[in-house]
Amino acid sequence: MPTTHTVESTPETVRSGFLDPAAKPVATVAPGDTVRYPNTWTHWGNEAVYGMTFADREPLRHRYPNGPYSMLGPVEVTGAEPGDVVECSITALRTIGWGWNSFPLGVGALPHDFAEPYLHYFTFDDARTTAEFTHGIKLAMAPFLGVVGVEPAGDDPVSAILAGGYGGNLVLRDLTAGSHLFLPVAKSGARVWNGDVHALQGDGVVDQTAIETAAENLEVRYDLHKSVPLRGPLGETDSFWIVIGFGQNLDDALVACLRETIHWLAAAAQITEPEVYALASMAFSFRVAQYANQTGSAYSSIPPKAVHTVIPKNVFPAEIQQRIGAWLRPAGTAA
Repeated sequence: MPTTHTVESTPETVRSGFLDPAAKPVATVAPGDTVRYPNTWTHWGNEAVYGMTFADREPLRHRYPNGPYSMLGPVEVTGAEPGDVVECSITALRTIGWGWNSFPLGVGALPHDFAEPYLHYFTFDDARTTAEFTHGIKLAMAPFLGVVGVEPAGDDPVSAILAGGYGGNLVLRDLTAGSHLFLPVAKSGARVWNGDVHALQGDGVVDQTAIETAAENLEVRYDLHKSVPLRGPLGETDSFWIVIGFGQNLDDALVACLRETIHWLAAAAQITEPEVYALASMAFSFRVAQYANQTGSAYSSIPPKAVHTVIPKNVFPAEIQQRIGAWLRPAGTAA
């Protein structure tokens, strides 16, 4: 029977800003088990506190040169080996009662357009459905995980600011409760990390931050699918499949995303690559996941720009939808 494990945020279970291959597992789970993460930390090792001024917060950026995110992990999945896929299903996500949006100078899509840095704090209603901004603007919350990744091959620490085929800093706003993220395994046990809880974000995250927050409760189920030739992160919701591409500029990210979409969907749906290319032009949406620009940042890593394809499931007849589902979750594999 599936088991629920609990992992608290502590100095032993959190790494500030990076994935640490030397860290001991915070939990070893069987496929199908759930990990509950109560009271996760805010950025910079839980040193981000409501009401701090920008000047008070600035030293934290320099204290944590790998990045701001309080990363929890790693979770090892029994039986996971390179060539397999771990499916991370977010089954519950409730934020804490507050969050913030900010931009220091030198970052975001407009790094030189503003004379002063910006910081705004939000308080959320008890139901965690609404964040009030200014001028009567009320924002409907849609909490999601900004960073989810398995450890890539090798023994070097990896900044959680970065992203790639292993996942990482995807900032994909669709990774809300009820969503699934498929990640190709690069190491035995997969060694999955998560962090960077957001209350709300638009595609592009143009000023470099969403509504940054933490989780009062987060629950993730980890399933294992053996021998699935997935090459990069792939998201799934009730209505869409989502493929992500990365590049040093948006042109390269779009091309990488399109090529990966064609490669994956042709194999999973068993239709030709030219047919996928045409279908992508007619029926899919290509959106900016992240316009990353940290050239003026205190951090030592610069994330790639990211574009994601939103593939509507209802484009396909039931037979092809089932075929794609079976490709991702082969019958007889661990689940």
